[in-house]
Amino acid sequence: MNAIVTGPDGLSRCAWVGEDQEYRRYHDEEWGFPLHGDRALFEKMSLEGFQAGLSWITILRKRPRFREAFEGFEPARVAAFGEDDVERLMADAGIVRNRAKIEAAVSNAALVRDMAEGELDELMWSFAPTGPAAERARPAAMAEVPAVTPESTAMSKALRRRGFRFVGPTTMYALMQSAGMVDDHLAGCWRVTAPRG
Repeated sequence: MNAIVTGPDGLSRCAWVGEDQEYRRYHDEEWGFPLHGDRALFEKMSLEGFQAGLSWITILRKRPRFREAFEGFEPARVAAFGEDDVERLMADAGIVRNRAKIEAAVSNAALVRDMAEGELDELMWSFAPTGPAAERARPAAMAEVPAVTPESTAMSKALRRRGFRFVGPTTMYALMQSAGMVDDHLAGCWRVTAPRG
């Protein structure tokens, strides 16, 4: 498989985008852009947790319904969900119906709600690589992109110590990629030289 694909618009992109229009939009407008804010990072954490064992495009396509079902991923609102809400979510075909993941999102929301404003953002971004770790060579192929790093392992351990669930090292590295804590756009991708938000 080629590392880079050229879209119908003539732009070269990371090959995982394929020909899917939603993946293309996500790649161009979100993936690798710095994301801040407790609510936004809680949503990202939750969706990455729901993605475990599934493809990310499945989550992207279901994200609008996830946002409705989880009340915009406002931590205080999700933290207030009770057993009736869990059953409601288990019956919602528009999301991933996995009881353990739903219950983890609710309990994680309570942990975020009880943190000081900005604390989750500060905690998660404290694991973004700096210095030589941040300056590693740009990957030329997906095979060169790690699934786990020392930083994602450390983030996972710190979150687990606080009681967070579905925050394993691989899941946290995917979050770090999507939230712009690391930049894994491949050499030759148009996003490499384009300004990031």
